[in-house]
Amino acid sequence: MNRQLPLFSRRDRVRLGQFLVLLLATLILLPQVPAHGSANLIANPGFESIDGGNPVCWEQSGWGTSGYSFAVTPAAHSGTKAMRVTMTTAGSGDRKAMMLENPSCAPNVTPGRQYDLGAWYTTTTPNTVLTAFRHDVAQGWVYWTDLATLPTTSTWTRKVVRTPVVPPNTDQVVWGITIYGVGTLTTDDYTMEDVTQPAAGTACSAGAACTAGQWAVMPFNSPVRAIHSVVLRNGDVLLVAGSGNNVDDFAAGTFKSAIYKPSTGTFNTVPTPADLFCSGHVQLSDGRVLVMGGNKDYPAADLSHGYKGLKNSYVFDPAANSYTRVNDMTAGSWYPSATMLGNGDVISLGGLGEDSAGTVATQYFKTAQQRWLGLNEANQSWSFWGLYPSMILMQDGRLFYSGSHVFGNGLPGSGSSIYDYTANTITPVNGLQRKDERDQSMSVLLPPAQDQKVLTLGGGNIDSNPDANRLTDLIDLKKATPAYAAGPLLPTGKLTGGVPQTSTQGKMYVSAVLLPDGKVFETGGGLHNRADPVYEASMYDPATNKFTAAMAVDPVPRTYHSSAFLLPDGRVMAVGDNPGNGTFDMRISVYSPPYLFKGARPQILTMADPQWTYGTTKNITVDGPITRAELIRPAAVTHSSDPNQRFVDVPITVNGNSVGLNLTSNPNLAPPGWYMLFVVGTNGVPSVAKWVHVG
Repeated sequence: MNRQLPLFSRRDRVRLGQFLVLLLATLILLPQVPAHGSANLIANPGFESIDGGNPVCWEQSGWGTSGYSFAVTPAAHSGTKAMRVTMTTAGSGDRKAMMLENPSCAPNVTPGRQYDLGAWYTTTTPNTVLTAFRHDVAQGWVYWTDLATLPTTSTWTRKVVRTPVVPPNTDQVVWGITIYGVGTLTTDDYTMEDVTQPAAGTACSAGAACTAGQWAVMPFNSPVRAIHSVVLRNGDVLLVAGSGNNVDDFAAGTFKSAIYKPSTGTFNTVPTPADLFCSGHVQLSDGRVLVMGGNKDYPAADLSHGYKGLKNSYVFDPAANSYTRVNDMTAGSWYPSATMLGNGDVISLGGLGEDSAGTVATQYFKTAQQRWLGLNEANQSWSFWGLYPSMILMQDGRLFYSGSHVFGNGLPGSGSSIYDYTANTITPVNGLQRKDERDQSMSVLLPPAQDQKVLTLGGGNIDSNPDANRLTDLIDLKKATPAYAAGPLLPTGKLTGGVPQTSTQGKMYVSAVLLPDGKVFETGGGLHNRADPVYEASMYDPATNKFTAAMAVDPVPRTYHSSAFLLPDGRVMAVGDNPGNGTFDMRISVYSPPYLFKGARPQILTMADPQWTYGTTKNITVDGPITRAELIRPAAVTHSSDPNQRFVDVPITVNGNSVGLNLTSNPNLAPPGWYMLFVVGTNGVPSVAKWVHVG
């Protein structure tokens, strides 16, 4: 039998009306969300719910010695409450209104997805950034990234920033707005929305190239022995030989360089003023190339001396395709390091001097003065760092010596250390495996630079000449006491003639290239000193800490005096091979990674200004949805060494096809200079790079 429900009583109707009025008022006060209407994941986004004087699910966070105060203020963007943070005195540290790191308050996230983080704010100091932390199921809560620097504003302003793709093993994220200078910050109406784009079609009809990529050997040779390779700010490649490890050319004063134009496959030779064979080089902030040292003499037949280092130094100008001499270094340098600092200056360490002995001087190039400082003008530790020591700039301005070097054993002690030029201190770093078998290993600051993780791969020893190793070592430089931990082993490949390597054999002379999809392409190398090429290539994923083996293999052997590097079109170029019989392979190979076979490339349609200032937002337009943007510093590589190689994440603010790019405010993360700007589509395919100048 059907039974009717009773009608509402008059009192029930009054109560229902009151509830609907309250609900409507609440909806009016809620912050607006984008048209796609995804749910706001923030608990208590407007601070309206208070418990014990503090907004529910929020905390007063920060550290350091600066004076500060927190308050809940009625001067809100909407509703009746906002959070105010005031830093009253300058000191160390920061303060921030931050979501609580607990399961009931922290927003849940899904690995592989992206989220738009939004908040309304006013601030009286430019020292204001949006900061995010993530919960790793193995490590707990860890710092993730600073997503954007917020400009001062006295009126309520909304900032929306898109996160990078959430990495594996992350289940929750918290974030807030940080103040680290004297001033007042007020925030309100936080939003967090899942904006993951559905993946575009990834069907691929290119066969094995879809997963392994594809190599092509160019139908022309290099006109010079490519000992050194530098990608210039215009996309051309400077190839430097000097005497090219050829005693006859040295005796004849025949020193060579050439400019290779990948767009046309043509070369221009460049008059070369000295034997720049085994010099150091680094991109200066204006896009010119500082070249330091080189070869003053080959070893004497009577063994009275070995290689001697030059003091000469030059600047190569891509606009004129010519070298100009600057003042001499304070000591001879053959195989010196060269690291760009956050202030645009350059530190050079190690190498051999004019007397064939190890150079112990710290040599400092002052960019503003365009000169090398005198010996007594630079801080001196009087330490020998080896040959081509890999000195990587850290986010706090110190240098990390990774243990990668050239020739023989590593340094005494742990084989790795942190060098503070300002304090003139050296701190040992533990954990590097078989430190005396890392000759011509390679170290890279992994993508993104904000994570401050370094991977060191392979290596051997030209003196004891064991089988090169498969070791990798990983370090997190953000930790209070950084130490290496063993990473996954390099995959094995095949030797000359197709003979498989054994499970214990690895390679020295290895190359590692940062790609615009956030992975590291590992290629080339040899099993022994100037012998036994190893035909193997793999792809390392920093997010999973795993290698994907069986990438396509360069058909040209790449051992001693070889290098590989990223081109602005997203391909990888490889040059050089100088085996023990003194020959030199002049062929050029170019690798197209798998992403180039997975669909249309996104395009950067407009970019109003290529000059970028730290902590600012620059706008571009693109032709479709993208998932990320990044800056990659162009290569300056030789002997498995390019300590300045880095991939800087650029958090994005998306409004249709208009994208705001939020540059870090820390020049130690992105030292001044020219960078390749890539954007990556939802199908994982990167654009062709646009050139931007940071500084």
